[in-house]
Amino acid sequence: MGPISEDSATRRRVLITGASSGMGRATCLYLARRGYRVFAATRRPERLEGEHESLTPLPVDLRDSDSVAELLARTGPVDVLVNNAGYGLVSTVEEANEAQMRDQFEINLFGLLRMCRAVIPGMRERGGGVIINISSFLGKIGLPLLTFYNASKYAVEGVTDSLRYELRPFGIRVHSVMPGFFDTCFARSNLVTNPVTFDPGSPYAALTEHLAPQIVRQINNGNNPEEVARIIAEIIEDPNAPARRAAGEKARYFIPMRRELEDEDFEERVRDYYGLW
Repeated sequence: MGPISEDSATRRRVLITGASSGMGRATCLYLARRGYRVFAATRRPERLEGEHESLTPLPVDLRDSDSVAELLARTGPVDVLVNNAGYGLVSTVEEANEAQMRDQFEINLFGLLRMCRAVIPGMRERGGGVIINISSFLGKIGLPLLTFYNASKYAVEGVTDSLRYELRPFGIRVHSVMPGFFDTCFARSNLVTNPVTFDPGSPYAALTEHLAPQIVRQINNGNNPEEVARIIAEIIEDPNAPARRAAGEKARYFIPMRRELEDEDFEERVRDYYGLW
């Protein structure tokens, strides 16, 4: 199948992954309403069918380079890539298996890198573009039970910072957005729990029983995902936008604190906040 026809050469073309729910969906609709030509890449494109005339849902499997190549063959050149797809594994390090560890990085990190590799040549040849990687405030802050998610987001921050140097000479901007906890379906659909960690016989049972409900509650009572959509639009439209933006209450609370305190003092604040011992 060939590229999707464009109805206006002047409209900026945005490709967003993880587009069927949460922050991805909110961003797709927000940008479509602002006049962008939005390609919504997701495993479940049917969830976005008919949502807006400027929005085209497309299937993709970020674990598969051929699927990513097919996606770009359909979209044609894009001006903006928003790497939003991801999920969180809830597990201790000791109790995770090889498949769980690899799957976490396969989507959150390697899928992001596959998308970057796919769009960069076209952006470079055209002399410009914007890549926005959706990281997390947990890409700067450790938290037990989310070690693998944290590590993948720390890696996203490292990729973003290094890629910025590589692509600056070609006029390509690279940014990250670090959301806190947002009221999306993330806790219901995008948190994957390790049954071994949640077994009452686990040596970490007390930690899990104490912390997991707090995390789910904070996500379900988090900020409106349209805040992230607005920030993404601001980054796209401002050539002098900062390298990274925090979004949401938790990110605005913890990230400045992380910059200001020594490691030991910061970790003590986190333990106090979450009642950890």
